[in-house]
Amino acid sequence: MTEPRYDVIAIGNAIVDVMSPAEDSLIDELDMVRGAMTLVDADRATSLYEAMGPAREISGGSAANTLAGLSALGAQCAFIGQVANDQLGEVFAHDIRAGAIDYDTPVRIGDPPTGRCLIFVTADGQRTMNTFLGASQFLPASALDLDAVRDSKILYLEGYLWDPAEPRAAMRQAIETAKGAGRKVAFTLSDAFVIDRHGDDFQALIDAQLIDILFANHVELAALTGETDFEAGLAALAPKVPVLVVTCGERGAVALAGEERVSVSAEPVERVVDTTGAGDLFASGFLFGHVRGKDLQTCLTMGAIAAAEVISHYGARPEADLKALIGKRF
Repeated sequence: MTEPRYDVIAIGNAIVDVMSPAEDSLIDELDMVRGAMTLVDADRATSLYEAMGPAREISGGSAANTLAGLSALGAQCAFIGQVANDQLGEVFAHDIRAGAIDYDTPVRIGDPPTGRCLIFVTADGQRTMNTFLGASQFLPASALDLDAVRDSKILYLEGYLWDPAEPRAAMRQAIETAKGAGRKVAFTLSDAFVIDRHGDDFQALIDAQLIDILFANHVELAALTGETDFEAGLAALAPKVPVLVVTCGERGAVALAGEERVSVSAEPVERVVDTTGAGDLFASGFLFGHVRGKDLQTCLTMGAIAAAEVISHYGARPEADLKALIGKRF
């Protein structure tokens, strides 16, 4: 098999994050679920935006954020995700290409507009996200670059995009293509609400041995397995996937691969500013180590370093030199 052109190709939501500091009282006033990600319609997105204070617009999307971290570390990456032919779509496309990530998905003409995530960040760094998927939820299978999927070591998928039917079908086709080419498939569960809606689908993918690397946090682990005890959840899921990675916030992370189990503590951070993208960047560091053939402990540590960087500032994409940060340790 020839060496693939890309280390990682990802399919995910192409959205722009709109971030604003917020008091806890505003979270209650707007009847939001603190610390959760909620899908909203266009009207709700408009009303929440009007209630926000001064905001920053930063290109986001879970899988796109992960690629931003991977590219910053030196990986060759490509992204598949749909924007509309509008201003936010141009912002997203510019930002991802500026990060040296190949992006050629055709834009969608007409409504709905490009997706956006309205993020209210409280003083403790917790983020409450309200996502209007917009054009992303209509990503068709015809927009896939299947040659690029075949030419990538890893196909990385975000659970958030599994919710709408059209991109779900596209991702199923991409999985079939990747596995047919002998490539690996990595999947992030994204959020417990996604598991509530599509847990049976995810279990079916796992049981069919279509997932090689599975990312979850401790809440998602419980939601998928039905086990409230952490160790019981690991025991239920780990035998079903070649590599299982579970993050636990400030308590670090654990990875299991066959008989091997390793864990790391969270990297020290002077001040947690914004936890948006922590899981996304953890996946960046882990996947970078994985495609470079590093051992499980090193992969976890790289993930922890990348996550620590992103929570030290606003926004879900790295600002410091990740390559230099990791280079100090390895």
